[in-house]
Amino acid sequence: MRRTGLDRRIRSFAERLQREDVNMYGFLLSVCGKEKAKAYYAPMEEGQPHRMYSISKTMTGLAVGMLIDAGKLTLDTLIADCFPDMVCDATDPRVLRLTIRDMLRMATCFSKTAYREGFDDNWARSFFIRPGDHEPGTVFAYDTGNSQVLAALVERLTGKSVMEYLDERLFVPSGCTDSRFWLRDPSGCCQGGSGLCMSLRDLHRVCQCLLEGGRGLVPSWYLKEMSQKQISTIMQTNAEERYGYGWQCWRTRSGWSMYGMGGQLAIFCPEKQALMTTIADTRLDPNGVQRIYDAFFEELEPYIGIEDTDAVTLDCKVSALPDCAEVADRTTGVYCFPENNALKISTMRLMSDALVYENHRGTVTLPFQRGKILRATFPGWDETPALITAGWIAEGELRIRCFAIGNTPCGFDMLVCLRGNAVTLQSRCSSGPVTDGYQGFASGLIGEEDG
Repeated sequence: MRRTGLDRRIRSFAERLQREDVNMYGFLLSVCGKEKAKAYYAPMEEGQPHRMYSISKTMTGLAVGMLIDAGKLTLDTLIADCFPDMVCDATDPRVLRLTIRDMLRMATCFSKTAYREGFDDNWARSFFIRPGDHEPGTVFAYDTGNSQVLAALVERLTGKSVMEYLDERLFVPSGCTDSRFWLRDPSGCCQGGSGLCMSLRDLHRVCQCLLEGGRGLVPSWYLKEMSQKQISTIMQTNAEERYGYGWQCWRTRSGWSMYGMGGQLAIFCPEKQALMTTIADTRLDPNGVQRIYDAFFEELEPYIGIEDTDAVTLDCKVSALPDCAEVADRTTGVYCFPENNALKISTMRLMSDALVYENHRGTVTLPFQRGKILRATFPGWDETPALITAGWIAEGELRIRCFAIGNTPCGFDMLVCLRGNAVTLQSRCSSGPVTDGYQGFASGLIGEEDG
């Protein structure tokens, strides 16, 4: 059937992302408050919580804005005055000059996150004991530690976690109904810069509320100011990140956005009253998020308000790797690897539908189906769900991708290259608790007992 109007543009958007191998999990589009498109990429399901990463920063910033509006602090309040118990002799003097305004617009004295995940017990305290490296209030430097301090500030001023505070003031009143939670640091404070886990449709509900001026839940003056350019970001690498930064949110070529690592996006186009939200895992592709932005602004946004459509639900699937049907299934004996290789692997055997190997986690199995998506668990991590796909590129060359889809989405992309009695593994990964040992190369030989 021939498609016309915005319906066709929506499908072009989805098809482009598929062609460009963007690992999408879902998207929603609304215009003037009416849903125009919905897609959940099977086996991902509607209502399923997903890690929002740095969208958490914007949500934390909204809570701070509510407290400013309530008179609990001001934009010129010094952050050190809010944490007198954490200020000490080791505190960098530049931290003492930081204002809430500087914190909100990522103009701290740190060029990287102060806390060290896996080492520090209280992530907010790290902000007050690590040395800075430049004058605050001058330039933009993305700093997740600053958002952690803001989450701790919300807790101090309200006696509630930022999750509890936003649940009461924003999430529930704006219509959120799905399961949601916020990952915590070792001290029990919500991870203000990265820990929010909620469903795509609940994210869209909250963002629609914001697009409509906050509906009295969020101060309209704060929404207006937070979404304006508060500091230049001209030195950013990715094109869409150079339009400036607001208060814990990004400017774009046609409005502003909430932006979470790996393709968690809420793209606001205020002039057209349009809202696009997405969930994905693009972390293995350094251009993945930019691909989503470009597809939206080139395939869809120009036609919103000119063309229209009834609500469209797309039948999409998580993209599987292509498979060369001419290559027959292969099985091998046991390959042995030298000690101290980058992949921490000691033995490997290829089956027709699985890779079985021994690494620092023990003997693990990586099942796969050629040219399809298999839902299983991450190898060696029985509590972590994963999506696995594989395909033969050519004779003797098998590619396998595995994406963890739990509370910390991450994954690896591996090439298995068989040559005679030797095998070489090449793997790259996105960082996460389950991907240790999946970055680098390792070569092995068929063991004597299999030779």
